[in-house]
Formats: sequence, structure tokens, C-alpha cells
Amino acid sequence: MSRKNAYQFPGLTADSECVFGALLAARAKYGAKKPILEDQDRNPLSYTDLIRAAFALGRKIATFTEPGERVAIMLPASSAGVVAFFALHAIGRVPTMLNFTSGIRNLKAACELAGVRTVLTANKFIEQGQLHDLVDALETVAKIVYLEDVREKVGLADKVMAAAAAAMPSSFLPKMSPNSAGVVLFTSGSFGSPKGVVLTQSNLVTNVRQIAAHIDLDPAWVMFNPLPIFHCFGLTAGVLLPILTGMKAFEYPSPLHIKQIPPLLKSSGASILLATDTFVNQYARSAEVDEMAGLKFIVCGAEKVREETHDLIQQKFGNVPVLEGYGATEAAPVIAVNKPTDNRRGTVGGLLPGIETRLEPVEGILGGSRLFVRGGNVMAGYLKPDGSIETLEDGWHDTGDVVVMSEDKWITILGRVKRFAKIGGEMVSLTAAEDLAIAVWPEARHAVISMPDPKKGERLVLVTDQGDASTGSLLTHAKSVGAPELAVPRRIIKVPEVPVLGTGKTDYVAIQRMADADGRKVA
Repeated sequence: MSRKNAYQFPGLTADSECVFGALLAARAKYGAKKPILEDQDRNPLSYTDLIRAAFALGRKIATFTEPGERVAIMLPASSAGVVAFFALHAIGRVPTMLNFTSGIRNLKAACELAGVRTVLTANKFIEQGQLHDLVDALETVAKIVYLEDVREKVGLADKVMAAAAAAMPSSFLPKMSPNSAGVVLFTSGSFGSPKGVVLTQSNLVTNVRQIAAHIDLDPAWVMFNPLPIFHCFGLTAGVLLPILTGMKAFEYPSPLHIKQIPPLLKSSGASILLATDTFVNQYARSAEVDEMAGLKFIVCGAEKVREETHDLIQQKFGNVPVLEGYGATEAAPVIAVNKPTDNRRGTVGGLLPGIETRLEPVEGILGGSRLFVRGGNVMAGYLKPDGSIETLEDGWHDTGDVVVMSEDKWITILGRVKRFAKIGGEMVSLTAAEDLAIAVWPEARHAVISMPDPKKGERLVLVTDQGDASTGSLLTHAKSVGAPELAVPRRIIKVPEVPVLGTGKTDYVAIQRMADADGRKVA
């Protein structure tokens, strides 16, 4: 493996540590004709269909790109997006996933940082999403290539080559090392500018195998993924995990389609749903009982799962566990996740096999430690402006999270290190303050930030879409549960909608701007 401490899986060869090699190994194990990929167009692809499509598309992409080049993909979760990802691997290019919800400035910065010269997208996607402004902006830094135009140029010779390559892949695949780049992703930017994360081939494959070693998965199951593939959770858990372990991946282009998704869960035969707490809660409220009751379990990441969501699913759909997990783009991304057979509410689950941890105290914060992780799933490093990679010291990644870990390595997140405020000399968790608001108004969305205070150093500000939110209600609840009064925000800003990122995470950068603007207005 790429590191000595990487998880050692039986029978894993150097070839199957690479993404395309792992796809070929899955075909050999589960059957060439097994349906493995589908989207809302309802045209399922088998392993061989996917491999042939990847080689055919890759052959055309190779005519206008260079070996090792970082080629951007700007597509939603879809069969086209998955085929494009594997097509780049088939010809030795590096998929660079663009977050089309991050805004023009961040998109252009991402392309410039990664040295992207070509962006793959689709006319249909641009038209439906009304993303013409993004295309116009990106055309100033890269060439935009539409997959519809590329497919029109796929002729008989390309199809014959693709069939031959699918039959004898070793004769057509470029030589690749497990340590070579497997994807470039950009962090969500919840607290600042996104960073370019380089994950190796082995990082991606290792994380898939770690998850599969942690939770028993059945190749007969269907994974329903409405999360974007520019987000590591959507890519690894929603695409690579099912396809490399024999499950069908059902890709859906947007988690925002609250009324359309529940009927699709039923008609697609979905076994597992990937989502965030906010979306799961909304799907559950919209769904008929038989539309989600057939799920084996739901996996949530990116944000804390509320007790209200657990209870809603249990009351309406019966025994469908909601498994909270935890990860970071830098860890490909899954670090821990609960199990269907061991689901501990309030935790983010058990540490995956093959991940080392280091806990360090944080000054002023009692009862928790800063978490560092190391393992075969942890990134090669961050992209630097000169195109090189800033590697990690000794392989350790600082998650920036304050956690408590049980003796059997189950993790509870107390909050981000930067999500603590110093008020009157005491360290107060902004996450704990948000939890107070969630407990009082569980159906609303809340975010707590800190702002400078001339007397106490910092003060807490609650931004909420709860129209009747009041400090008095928060104080009453805090007293009833024994929470310190310091954790109660004394200023509340009511908004029509709390901003979120395309990944479903709270957009704290936008919220900070809103609070700053509101503060100037008050002043």
C-alpha cells in the first residue's frame, strides 16, 4: 500500500489498488452483465457497458488532452458524470471535480490552482441548470467541452476499440501507480476559501474497502445517491463504494428535489440512501410510508443528525436506522460511521479499520481533544499555486475537530477548533449553542457564530429561520438541561433562509457576512 500503516486487505494487488483496476476486479467478481449504474433516465449499465463507455469516451478525450493532465468534470450525479470519471482514468488523466454551486470566483480559482485547461460538461445540464454565466466565466481560463459533441464523434472504430479494450484491458490501460493522483477535489469552503485536495488512486480504493470491512454490504442492494459527485462523500460513498462492491449505484442530480426523490427510492428498489440530516428530514415528511420503509438504512454526513430526524424516521417508517458518519475530503472521506447493528445516537460512529488516530489537548477546552488521523485513505496533500503538492508531515492530517473517543473507538464530535468562542475567559462551543436552538425549535435551521465583544472578548449570535425565536426560550431550555448560560446566544438574527453550501453544509462564510451587515445596521 502507499503507506506502511495502510489497511491490508487480502488479495489486494497493485493493479486493483488503482481505480480502474478495482473496477475490473469488481467485474470479475460480480459478473460482467450485472447492472451496476443507473440514473433518472432509467437506462441501467452493466459492468461491461460502463467499461466500454469509459474506453470509448476516453479515446476521444485523449485526442485533446495530455497524459497526466488534470481535466475538470462539471456534471451532477448522473451516469454521464460517472462514465466521464472512469473515462479519464482509462486514459491516465486526473479527474478534477468542479463544484458548480460555489460561485464564479471560486470556480475560476479552482481551475487556475489545478492548472485545468479543459472542462467536461453537458449541454443538457447547463441548459437545465441555467448555468450559462458559469460557462462564460470559465471560458476565460479553460476550454469547455460538451459530452454530447464528443459522443457524436464516437464512430465504429471507437466502438470496436472499446469492445477490445473491455475484453483485454491490460493491453489498453496506461501504466499507473497506486500512488498517482486519482482525483482532485476542493474542500467545501464552509469557513473560508476552498483548498485543492489530491487523493491518490490508493486513497480512494482503500477508503472503499475500509467502509466495506466496517459494514456488511450485500451486492444485491441499490445505493441511491442524490449528493453531488464534486463532494467526496457523494463520489466515494455514492459512486465508488457501490460499484466496487457489486451494488448498483443509482445517481440522482440534485438532493433538492424533495417531492421527486421519495417515489424514486421505491421504484429504484433503493436499499441505502445517502444524504444529509436536512434532506433526510424533508424527504421523510414528503414521503408516503411505502416509499422509504424498504430502505435497509440511511447514511448521513456533512452535518449533525438531529434527534428529531431519528425519531421521525423511526415513527413513520419503522426499523430504518439513520447512521451518522464523519469524514473529511482529506481522508477520501470516511473516517468513522455507525453500523446498522451498532447505531449510537449522538456519535459519528466507530473508527474505520486501518486508520490511526492521535489526540492532542486544546488549550481552554476541557473534555475533548483535537483529532489527527493517518492511514492509507489520507490524501497525498494540498495543491500549491505552482502546481506541486504540499505533503503532510509524517502522513498525519489535522482534522481541526475536537472529539471524545471511547475505548472501542466510537467518536463523538464536540465541534471544530475554530468553532469555539472565548467568552469572559471561558471556552464555549458554538456547536453546543446550536444544539440548544435545535432542541427548542427542531424543525428550523440554525447557525451560531461568534463576534467581537468589547467587554467579554466574544459574544454568540444565533442566525435562524425560526420566526419567533427568543433568547428567553433558549435560557429556559439551557437551565432545564443544566447548560451554562454562556452557551446561550444573546443576539438573534432572523432570516428567511439560513444559507447552505451545495454539499448541504451550513455556509458559515455567508452567515458571517450577514451578521456583519446586520451589526452595521444596528450600529
